[in-house]
Amino acid sequence: MGGGGHYDVGVTLHIYDSATRSLREFVPLQPGSASIYLCGATVQAPPHIGHIRSGVNFDILRRWLTYSGVDVTFIRNVTDIDDKILRKSAEAGRPWWAWAALHERNFREAYEVLGCLPPTYEPRATGHITEMIELMQRLIDSGHAYAVEGDVYFDVRSFPAYGSLSRQRLDAMHPAGDTEGEDRKRDPRDFALWKRHKDGEPDTASWPTPWGRGRPGWHLECSAMATKYLGSTFDIHGGGLDLVFPHHENEIAQSVAAGDRFARYWMHNAWLTIGGEKMSKSLGNSLLVTEIVKRWRPVEVRYYLGAAHYRSNVEFSAEALDEAAAAYRRIENFVQRATELAGPTEPGPACAEFDAAMDDDLGVPQALAAIHNVVRDGNSALANGDVTTTRGSLASVLTMTDVLGICPSAWDETKAADLTPVVDALVHVALEQRAAARARKDFAAADAIRDQLAAAGVLVEDTAAGPRWTLKEHL
Repeated sequence: MGGGGHYDVGVTLHIYDSATRSLREFVPLQPGSASIYLCGATVQAPPHIGHIRSGVNFDILRRWLTYSGVDVTFIRNVTDIDDKILRKSAEAGRPWWAWAALHERNFREAYEVLGCLPPTYEPRATGHITEMIELMQRLIDSGHAYAVEGDVYFDVRSFPAYGSLSRQRLDAMHPAGDTEGEDRKRDPRDFALWKRHKDGEPDTASWPTPWGRGRPGWHLECSAMATKYLGSTFDIHGGGLDLVFPHHENEIAQSVAAGDRFARYWMHNAWLTIGGEKMSKSLGNSLLVTEIVKRWRPVEVRYYLGAAHYRSNVEFSAEALDEAAAAYRRIENFVQRATELAGPTEPGPACAEFDAAMDDDLGVPQALAAIHNVVRDGNSALANGDVTTTRGSLASVLTMTDVLGICPSAWDETKAADLTPVVDALVHVALEQRAAARARKDFAAADAIRDQLAAAGVLVEDTAAGPRWTLKEHL
């Protein structure tokens, strides 16, 4: 992406910190650098666009920091072992690790197709068992965790600040998530750091520890991986709003209790909803990325997912996505026409309104409004044949759209659109016309259609089941 930080000294970005419930100036731990940990996917099934909204939102954060002159280390983990992966892989008759690897690839492809930059590192939970065992040992030694019959639990009553992120009092709190092992816990709200191996589970889904064979609890994974790659204290921890409790609450408890300061800022993106409910597989309302990009171009889907403020819920509708696609095309059309008039143009300074919007807690809606204002002025210059003004508007638009990951020229260079559905539809129209010509015994017209298709690289073969077509390059 384009560089050219617009800051002379430091960063003036303000972000909403979920821990303090306030807008705070972002002051990196190390000047000129930023460390970000984003909770990634539990790879149990293919991703829907609700999953990828988080990826797009935090990709925009990363791009804005980079544009601002900050060197970003960005970690996005993969949870490749958990109850759902074991259950779904067993139902499918597949090894759990093969099931996880399949959907890890699905997620990576979904991030890539929507223009998310690859993370600096993308650690898997199963690759960090040693770090998890060490973290559990620290917690047991300090009296914050205990082992019972192969399970290891965090003692929430040993940590007075438990509940501070989600603003809950422990005495009013109900047990969250997995209630397994209730009879072995000191308190029903204690959460599992480690789960003992159970009869019927694959032996490969367990690892040896001082407390017996088993596998990690969900919360333990992220604390171990975040501190492994970013250190005991780092800048930003991000994730979806649904992770505040219990996942992020538990991460804070186990990390701080072990002696780490952990994350200095907490950022949470809101949900993509459908019918007023959070998009999820359990509701049966998921919209897979692979299906969505068949109807809308990936860059248009990215525009849609990033256009609302990251802390605002987005109610999915095809109409809203159509509107987002139309808005993107207005930008795209300007870039194409301006490039024809002004020639190839290097990115230039973003406008002040864009900078101010992005520094205000990533105000993408206002930033997009600034882009469209520049596009409108650029279109006026285009109409008047004003090359200088057109080039200036184009340079600014290229920079601003690059920050949001929707730069038309970048997508033109990198896109690999699958035009098969379009070609298929057009060929079928031609074949229907050919069939109609043959039915009325107009063989000259039928042959002409076949010859035109051949000239375009489409070869038609008449079979007993009807005409079959192939592209020359596929023969």
